[in-house]
Amino acid sequence: MTHDTLAQKKPLVETNGVNPVPDDERRGSPRGLFAIWFAWNISILGISYGIYVFSLGLSVSQAIIAGTIGYLVSSAFVGILAVGGPRTGLPTLTQTRFAFGFTGNRVPAFFAYLSNMGWKVTIITLASTTGANLFSRLWPGVFADSDGSSSTFTIVLWFVLVLAVTMTVSVLGHELIMKVEVWVSWVTGLMTVIFLALIIPHIDWARLGDAPAGGPLVVVGGAIMAMTLVGLGFLNYGGDFARYLPRKTPAAGVIGWTISGLSVPTVILLVIGVLLAGSASKLGEEAAADPISALTDLLPLWFFIPFSIVIVISLVAAAITGIYSSGLALLAIGVPLRRSTSTAINALIIAAGAFYLLFISTSFLATFQSFLSLIAVMMGTMGGIQMIDFIRQRRLAWNTDMARPFGHGGRNGRWTALASLGAGTVVGLGLVTSADPNFAHVTGFFLTHEAEAGVIGASNVGVVIAMAVGAGLYALMTFGFKLDPKPDYSRVPVEQPASKAVER
Repeated sequence: MTHDTLAQKKPLVETNGVNPVPDDERRGSPRGLFAIWFAWNISILGISYGIYVFSLGLSVSQAIIAGTIGYLVSSAFVGILAVGGPRTGLPTLTQTRFAFGFTGNRVPAFFAYLSNMGWKVTIITLASTTGANLFSRLWPGVFADSDGSSSTFTIVLWFVLVLAVTMTVSVLGHELIMKVEVWVSWVTGLMTVIFLALIIPHIDWARLGDAPAGGPLVVVGGAIMAMTLVGLGFLNYGGDFARYLPRKTPAAGVIGWTISGLSVPTVILLVIGVLLAGSASKLGEEAAADPISALTDLLPLWFFIPFSIVIVISLVAAAITGIYSSGLALLAIGVPLRRSTSTAINALIIAAGAFYLLFISTSFLATFQSFLSLIAVMMGTMGGIQMIDFIRQRRLAWNTDMARPFGHGGRNGRWTALASLGAGTVVGLGLVTSADPNFAHVTGFFLTHEAEAGVIGASNVGVVIAMAVGAGLYALMTFGFKLDPKPDYSRVPVEQPASKAVER
């Protein structure tokens, strides 16, 4: 049977959920991961990230160095976790059952789901406001208020359109997503190059040395902020797309192409953002209120129009991959729904979150930074535990039965991982701060008022401490105290071999 014939027999809507992808459905090479991550991170938002890192109180050179280190380190974490995809054929939030147990895994999977939803709220909101800004600038009499800003009707109209496109492509699944992301990578990459050529003349090179250097903890804070912006929020996605690669795909290829796809566009955009902010202090204030319009307002109209369209496309592409993973997250939690139904639920949650960000929050940057700190504490701790558990999983030959319930190869819950997750999360939340008053109720409870207002609070070093505490405790109990139960098949009839399929 030819490849074309096989392609014709593939269902339009992807049928794989949290089960291991069968070997006969594996395809591609790790090079394909580059397009996924590149398309996700090539958006203009990456320039705003550079502005945000610089705004912590760093010099231009410090912001570039700290941001680059943060991007590379966090991208490496995502790449390492992605290796579990081809080894098991499982999405990341199902593979974490190996460490947390079949039922216990619902705890990290739920937090990962909240993380995913928060990112999608942010991305889809920005795509909607960008499209609304385009319409209000081209047809102000119809789509703008008297002050020239986008009307509520225009924003809602674009929100519905963006959400509908995102959900439709997400439901169709992995095959279509991979094809869409390749084209988005090329188009957005080309347009971003043109954008950079137009925006670089706005850099006042003579003023780049005006900003004073920050202290060591401020530099650490810049690196941690960069980690939360790019890598730590993606830890629960790593294996979702890599799981379609052949089982014996080299780990170096998976890690290398993941790091490249994540860091190449973000480092370039980081540098531009830092240079812009270093030469125009007012830009930081504008980006805090609206990170997209603050930059597109610098463009001539002839390029503003097509580039605004590309921004919307790139943000929608990022949302598509995230919505796909969030559907898998619901399945990993144990919600007994089809992936198409779970995607519809996601749409309702995103609508509620977008309403908060658009009409309740008084500062995009304050809410965004607070959200990043919260998810980085939770996801960083989970990722640290999972990376330690990879040692155990490899020793057990990546046996997917460990993702099944007790008596069928796995465990219902592993208290060692859950206790480590709880300890790391509590410590982390107690050491980070929030500029959004609604998020502040659950953060900073280990900090004095002086520490909260000082460098320690601003650096959010609690994110790194949380990861270290969770991973360290789990490593100690698993390998030091040898609390490492082997696969259990006590409930599998002797005459029936254990199935390799992962139960929902």
